[in-house]
Amino acid sequence: MKNRLVIYSFFFLCLSNTTLMYGQENKVAKATGNYEQLDYVNAQKVYLEVAEKGHESEELFTKLANSYYFNAQYDEAVKWYEKLFSFTTEPEQSNMYLRYSQSLKATGQEAKAAEYYDAFLQKNGFETNQINAQGYHDLTLQNSGRYELKPLERVYDENKVSFGYFKLGDTLYYASTNNTKTFLNIRSAWDGLSFLSLYTVQVDSLNQAISKPKKLKGSFKSKFHESSPVFTTDNNTVYFTRSNNTIVDKKEDQRLKIYKTERINGKWEVAKELSINSDYFSNAHPTLNPDETKLYFSSDRPGGYGESDLYVSEIDAEGNISEPINLGPEINTAGKETFPFVSANNELYFSSDGHFGLGGLDVFYVKIKEGGYGNILNIGEPINSYADDFSFGIDSESNRGFISSNRTDTEGAFIYDNIYSFLETKPVIDVYFAQIQGYVTDIQTELPIEGALIVLRDSEGTVYKKLTTDNKGFYNVETNKFKPYVINASKKLYGTDENLSKPNFENQEINFQLQQNEFVLVAGTDLAKVLNIPIIYFDFDKSNIRKDAQVELEKLLAVLNQYPNLKIEIRSHTDRRGNDAYNKALSQRRATSTLNYLVENGVESSRLKALGFGESKLVNNCSNGVPCSEADHQKNRRSEFIVID
Repeated sequence: MKNRLVIYSFFFLCLSNTTLMYGQENKVAKATGNYEQLDYVNAQKVYLEVAEKGHESEELFTKLANSYYFNAQYDEAVKWYEKLFSFTTEPEQSNMYLRYSQSLKATGQEAKAAEYYDAFLQKNGFETNQINAQGYHDLTLQNSGRYELKPLERVYDENKVSFGYFKLGDTLYYASTNNTKTFLNIRSAWDGLSFLSLYTVQVDSLNQAISKPKKLKGSFKSKFHESSPVFTTDNNTVYFTRSNNTIVDKKEDQRLKIYKTERINGKWEVAKELSINSDYFSNAHPTLNPDETKLYFSSDRPGGYGESDLYVSEIDAEGNISEPINLGPEINTAGKETFPFVSANNELYFSSDGHFGLGGLDVFYVKIKEGGYGNILNIGEPINSYADDFSFGIDSESNRGFISSNRTDTEGAFIYDNIYSFLETKPVIDVYFAQIQGYVTDIQTELPIEGALIVLRDSEGTVYKKLTTDNKGFYNVETNKFKPYVINASKKLYGTDENLSKPNFENQEINFQLQQNEFVLVAGTDLAKVLNIPIIYFDFDKSNIRKDAQVELEKLLAVLNQYPNLKIEIRSHTDRRGNDAYNKALSQRRATSTLNYLVENGVESSRLKALGFGESKLVNNCSNGVPCSEADHQKNRRSEFIVID
């Protein structure tokens, strides 16, 4: 495990934005420069020396713990995170909870890891219905056991670093320090010792090596690091990662860049860096989508969400690369996202330590969909382990592929990174899958509304999905089972209806009724329904207009004033209490009372007609002899406003 620092700083993009505050000793100041430039070896030693002399500070413990964490030395990271949380129970950086959790997880301390992961959720104000650590573990188990995994013979060597995946025909391309007898002597990337170089090995149909590894030469070879090649299907273009070689002082920086080389007339041209590169941040680990119109990669460029994020750039017909677009907070976290791979089925696999996993870096899966992404899934064991698992790639036809890892047969122990081949025996299960469906109808006619807009928003108000109803007024949308959504239904000429879904349900039916805002006034139309006027209630045995009814009648007055020729029939109804004749008279008095109210407010009496129906048209079963509540009786004490001309 020790002295793996330089190589991990190379290919995990573990950059820190932290500003060093502890400046009382020159050694600390000197170490700061190394910390900010990816060369953690000297920084780690200095911080360790300072700490072991008894110096204590939040910044010191944070930097030291992070140095180990960034370089996958999780046992040492746990030690210093423990000191940090003993020194202060509220670290300034909430990400410390997540990193401590991941380090604990990698060293087999699952219960404590869960405790700090849940604290991370709470500190960041995530919604209370967010899945906790145990919930994530249970979900991960559902996708475990789907792979048969074994080391790639002829390449596997515990004393050398080998990682990467790209298979072209029967040739596997990968990065390795294969020509170094031992990696333990490397202290710095600039000591003149071995760098990562690109190699090939022939494999059979079962993805087992059948030849000796060979080092690539020509445009693929330099005195710097190379890794992560991806070829176009015509085998004439390659994108790959290389150390930045444009700086004057090689010890000044170790940024990474993506290079491109093309084969012209059977010869590979000199590799050129892409236009999206910079001397001030890193781009690395490119991969192409199936039609080779998009380049996905990892970068720590400014404006991201964490230590390294995934980005995508468009590739035009001439091979020009567009400005990168961040894949967004659904994919990227406060941690590291790196080593993307896109399958022939447009499935994105990547490694992350920001999403809850089984150890350090875990491999995650997400379906690339039009306009967005599906649910992010941990693909489970044995691909993922307590250690770092990365550089995943799979052939969608054979279901075979490769994965890199620094695991051993002993839980909690680490070796150098090596390549494993695997067979996927079952497809991934979308454990977050749920669906919400329903109908949108006209509240008056009860007919379906085609083309109604359905908008789902998460608990923070961010739009999750938009869709429209079909000719039956039906909609169906895939959602995350564990999240609630505010669902809004609307359409032009109609009002809006809104409902809240519930988490933890695989299927929900949520229907909407929209009130038409513009309508044709035809004979027989009930304005109470058109105007969404609640029932005009009367107190028992009374015919005076209640204050709540006055408010609703203002809607009716507005329509009558807007359409001076409109005529309506006021229909009043009672409940069944009292004899028929009395109720008939009572309902007539109520209808007349309503008419008088409208007349008093400026409506000509000639436009109005009042009819009392008594108890002859009950809306429920509260007829004579049937016991009913006061609320049920009140439903029958109502008025309707029917257009007659």
